[in-house]
Amino acid sequence: MNNRPIIVPVLLLAGLVLSLAAAPPARAQVGKNMGLLNPNTAGAEELAGLPGLNPDLAGRIVASRPYLNMEVLDKALAPALSAEQRKELYVRLFLPINLNNASVEAIRMVPGVGRRMSWEFREYRPYRALAEFQREIGKYVDDAEVARLEQYVFVPIKLNGASDAHLRTIPGLNDGILKLIQESRPFASMEDFRSRVGALAGKGEATRLERYLTIE
Repeated sequence: MNNRPIIVPVLLLAGLVLSLAAAPPARAQVGKNMGLLNPNTAGAEELAGLPGLNPDLAGRIVASRPYLNMEVLDKALAPALSAEQRKELYVRLFLPINLNNASVEAIRMVPGVGRRMSWEFREYRPYRALAEFQREIGKYVDDAEVARLEQYVFVPIKLNGASDAHLRTIPGLNDGILKLIQESRPFASMEDFRSRVGALAGKGEATRLERYLTIE
């Protein structure tokens, strides 16, 4: 009996299964957090428990939010904390930096990143996905160190095309904002996004979220 009509579909199915298994998984654009606190979202009590911080300074950090980049945060802390104290603090508290436009100074604030590694961060710009960072930096350090460094960085997320899973990697993005994005896309511009989110959650929250997004 000729089994050809049965064998061919089975082979095709097997090939499809293998190809799906070999395909790389979707990668988030914001590095997986491993306990690092974000100065724009952490509570005052959480902040007060960090090295060098007390309730008064923690309250001032919260009152001055949102911080647009690490340079702004560092400048705000400089009058109260020495360079060495800030270096120790940034092991526990850090505002993720945009891999595509972060300054050398901001990159060097990432704990454990020296002059050579800061060059490697910049050499591969522009990053289209966090997976590129993982691959390229993985040439120089092991997987555990790549995972540690990931939590300090992000690649901007495409506002009009990103999946819900990618959007949810943005620190502090709540269901209300996610629903607004879903229902309002496509946004004509970042100003359009800022206006809509600002009307729902306030100008500060719109500004905080905007740094993780891009419109192309």
